[in-house]
Amino acid sequence: MIGRCLVLLLLATSIRAQAHEGMWLPTLLKSIEGDLHTAGLRITAEDIWSLNRGSIKDAVVLFGGGCTGEVIGEQGLIMTNHHCGFSQIQSHSSLERDLLKNGFWAASHADELMNNGLTATFVVRMEDVTDRILPELPLDQGEAQVREAIARLSAPIVREATEGNHFSAVVRAFNHGNSYYLIVTETFRDVRLVGAPPSSIGKFGADTDNWMWPRHTGDFSLFRIYAGADNKPADPSPTNVPFQPRHVLPMALDGPREGEFAMIFGFPGSTQRYLSSYAVRYVQEAQDPMRIAMRRASLEVIDQAMRSSDLVRIQYAAKQASISNAYKKWIGELRGIKELRTLESKQAYEQEYLARARAHGDPRYIDALPGLASAYEEIAPYATARDLFVEMVYYGPELLRFADRFNKVVLDRAKLGFEGKLQQEVDKLLDGSDAFYKDLDLEVDKRVMKALLPIYLQHLREDLRPAALAALDQRFKGDVDAYVDDLYARSVLVSKERLVKVMRPFGTKGAKTMVTDPLFDLSRSFFQNFLETVRPAHMRISDRIDRGMRNYVAGMMVLFPDRTYWPDANSTLRLSYGAVEGSGPRDAVVYGAFTTLDGVIAKHIPGDHEFEVPQRLMELHAARDYGPYGVDGMMPVCFTSSLHTTGGNSGSPVLNGRGELIGINFDRTWESTMSDIQFDPEKCRNISVDVRYVLFIIDRFAGAGHLLKEMRLVGADRPPHIIQLPIHR
Repeated sequence: MIGRCLVLLLLATSIRAQAHEGMWLPTLLKSIEGDLHTAGLRITAEDIWSLNRGSIKDAVVLFGGGCTGEVIGEQGLIMTNHHCGFSQIQSHSSLERDLLKNGFWAASHADELMNNGLTATFVVRMEDVTDRILPELPLDQGEAQVREAIARLSAPIVREATEGNHFSAVVRAFNHGNSYYLIVTETFRDVRLVGAPPSSIGKFGADTDNWMWPRHTGDFSLFRIYAGADNKPADPSPTNVPFQPRHVLPMALDGPREGEFAMIFGFPGSTQRYLSSYAVRYVQEAQDPMRIAMRRASLEVIDQAMRSSDLVRIQYAAKQASISNAYKKWIGELRGIKELRTLESKQAYEQEYLARARAHGDPRYIDALPGLASAYEEIAPYATARDLFVEMVYYGPELLRFADRFNKVVLDRAKLGFEGKLQQEVDKLLDGSDAFYKDLDLEVDKRVMKALLPIYLQHLREDLRPAALAALDQRFKGDVDAYVDDLYARSVLVSKERLVKVMRPFGTKGAKTMVTDPLFDLSRSFFQNFLETVRPAHMRISDRIDRGMRNYVAGMMVLFPDRTYWPDANSTLRLSYGAVEGSGPRDAVVYGAFTTLDGVIAKHIPGDHEFEVPQRLMELHAARDYGPYGVDGMMPVCFTSSLHTTGGNSGSPVLNGRGELIGINFDRTWESTMSDIQFDPEKCRNISVDVRYVLFIIDRFAGAGHLLKEMRLVGADRPPHIIQLPIHR
């Protein structure tokens, strides 16, 4: 069996090869504890990950669905990035109360703002269950049978872990299905906004500086976890009380120091370290260029509209950030994999792999790469169609996905009516549409549709087009602008008033109107085409890729036993370590490890939406009024370190060797964006906001020093320690 034993051996024996690369499972930290101490860790692996007492893992949360946060106060106070809390800050903003522009600081618990649907999830424990899953899988059958077996075998394991408690659990596959772990979690459902700097600090530099170094962004926000009286998760309620945590991260007043050990603990989303050359070719030649073109077209429309109106700026702030972040990342990724010649290096590796596989003789390893080559050639048009669907429907014109909300009540009207649920469902949809229309600018949405459709059609194979788009050629002779104008002119979905007239009450006439509504029909056509044509073919071929990757990765570990293997990130808790350091990513380019407030002031452009500096911050700088947070007359702002990170690590705590918070991760340098596919230890650096800048902004800039009273602030020259709090589970 490949699985756990070999992976543990490889981790323990070959980690020294590239100390900075890798996102390590916390359950394996004891096996690499010696290397961690050699690198500069001054606490124990048990202090980081313990099942018997409070440890650092108990101060790290999955924030919402895609970021990380950390516990910094004994009353459930947590910190994450400003961009991770951005949608919550935006949802509480209006022209009259612009929290995005002015910031927000709750003076008391009563002033903290509830956020429906926002969660904070702790990992309770992880357990390797490979021996209970892998030997029982019918690997000689189809992938559907393998998935069914995994679900069947996982069910009792999950049941054992959750019986008699309030925890959740899941069995997750690692190493492309060569190992399996049980992950037990505790999710809190009442998470309230406590504090956020204005966007001129929290998003300083905006798109221009995104993914770039040097960086001067105070990318942090504060929230609080609330629980029931028993300190267990509870639905949001005014009667809930602040959560009592099991561990609180101390805040290092002396901040990070160049060259010192650093580690990051968080929930990295996805890496693709083991991709074959066939997958890399698709990313490089098709996927990234197409997605970049789609998002560039959207951003040109949205950015122009946001600059012309404060209302549109508020309406589209979170949407623009979501579209822009991946857009710029993909540009850097594309450049990086070309510079590193990733495709060529993968091809060279695969030649050696095949030679060793043939010498070894196992047909699984011999057949893996030819099978992947065939599968990627066949899947390409369906993968493109899938990517285009995602870009068009989920990141394009919002009315396309909004229309899909009404699919059930329109198409299942008779059944819902018979059950007496129809009007109830309709009213729920209409009442819930207020937030959508509040943040919709119809002209912006229409212009986004006009910008994206030509790119969509250019890249999509003709037989994979949604049927409704036939009208574009038949009635409008390919005139996209005229086609889109007609869609929006005739649709009742363009305003709540028109929609209510049709759907309240919702009878036969209203049903006929909705079925023939041009935007509803187009949305339905997009979804039908994807669900009935694209996805089945994509899934069928993806099963072959999954099988090929399982055998390919298993073969790697057998055929190249001297190499380091860590499981690709999959939104599970991981630790990465390295050092606080700068880099020299290109010829004649040298990056220092730190930025200061001097750099913020140097970038100041009065009236510019990306580089406006608040007057109060300029005054503090002019007076060098930095309190105990400055160093030698300077105010540190951000720093880089050689930690392996990816999406999902946003908001993750960056810790020193004592387990103290020195920064909050929020980005990578542009030269690092290819690290999801290929990590280069000489170039790859993550970017964090310095904890001293966070404290300075809260205390000196915002005057919210009452929040610091909840924190554990520690100074220099203290002994290594770990703060243990009682277990409350």
